[in-house]
Amino acid sequence: MKSAVITFPGSNCDRDMGVALKKFGFKNEMVWHDDNELPKSDLIVLPGGFSYGDYLRCGSMASKSKIMNSVIEFANSGGLVMGICNGFQILVETGLLPGVLLRNKYLEFICKNVFVKVENNNNPYFKNLSKNILKLHIAHNEGNYFCTGEQLKEIEDNNQIAIYYSDEDGKTNEEFNPNGSMKNIAGIFNKNKNVLGMMPHPERMIDESLSGEDGSLFFKNLINNIR
Repeated sequence: MKSAVITFPGSNCDRDMGVALKKFGFKNEMVWHDDNELPKSDLIVLPGGFSYGDYLRCGSMASKSKIMNSVIEFANSGGLVMGICNGFQILVETGLLPGVLLRNKYLEFICKNVFVKVENNNNPYFKNLSKNILKLHIAHNEGNYFCTGEQLKEIEDNNQIAIYYSDEDGKTNEEFNPNGSMKNIAGIFNKNKNVLGMMPHPERMIDESLSGEDGSLFFKNLINNIR
């Protein structure tokens, strides 16, 4: 299976993502944002970081990079595109995903481990996952997901919510919401479920001795579903 990670000026999780993908069997290529074409890939990843220093709005300048025309075309043709943290912000700026990501509720940068509950496993990302509560890492200043009431209804009607912030038992109460996201939403899909955006970082949880292994479960499951 082949993957490609897009690197923007200011990306700081692109190498981590590349390491994670290779560890679990992907043949990965790093692609510079100013390139025009994507290599042949089964999965495209927009990584975390601070593309263009988060000037204007997070992800807004990156969404206009040359390579994004190819990413949008790839996504619209049914290709798998995953955006993590800043990558999620870029996806909403392109319109591939609905809604926006605002400043965290308490206007503070958050860096900690959280639990998330998988809401929809009828897709290549979470299908056959061995458990539906994952411990992952977040590190963001603008992770507060918001959309209009009309958009929320459409998202819920189409089962586009991928994961919720929760506790270790899967409770999705407000007290387990780290950033103020509407309804504890931590990640969403597009209508066709081939585009995923989420704030938590699975690539930071791939080694039990360094962090944790729930990210390992995610990547192992993902490549098995693509094969």
